[in-house]
Amino acid sequence: MIELLLQAERTLNIGLLDAAERLYRQAAETDPQSAIAVVGLARIAVERGDDLGSWLLAVQALGLDPENGAAIRLETRMAEILDARGESVERPGWVVENERLWRGRATTELAEAASAAPPPAAPVAIYPADPGSGAARSAALDAAAKPTRRPGALARLLGRR
Repeated sequence: MIELLLQAERTLNIGLLDAAERLYRQAAETDPQSAIAVVGLARIAVERGDDLGSWLLAVQALGLDPENGAAIRLETRMAEILDARGESVERPGWVVENERLWRGRATTELAEAASAAPPPAAPVAIYPADPGSGAARSAALDAAAKPTRRPGALARLLGRR
């Protein structure tokens, strides 16, 4: 089943909509509870310009898996697009509540990850601590300011060193 979904995803990514649709439908028939397959079909509907069909499929996917992030984002975005065009859809209350809970959980997880992240490393000194004075200081500062990278492949091919 996973191989079939991966193949469908690859096929969709290269733009073979008919083949991807056939694979996603086969996955959905094999596992009628596969929200991933239904989201794939919704993405194909978007590619074909069927925004309402895409929204309906996203709602169907949420009915199968209310925590599917791709389905939540797709349903929300398609509802916004349809509403902006004046084709507003009546979003079921459970879908709106599910989105609100999902966004709250995502925000909380992001805040927790940020607080658990290690502090940034201290900056590394580029110049010597005490370069001295006069000519020695000037030479040390010049050496520190020069890039130490080798020229790129294109520069080497063109003879620019």
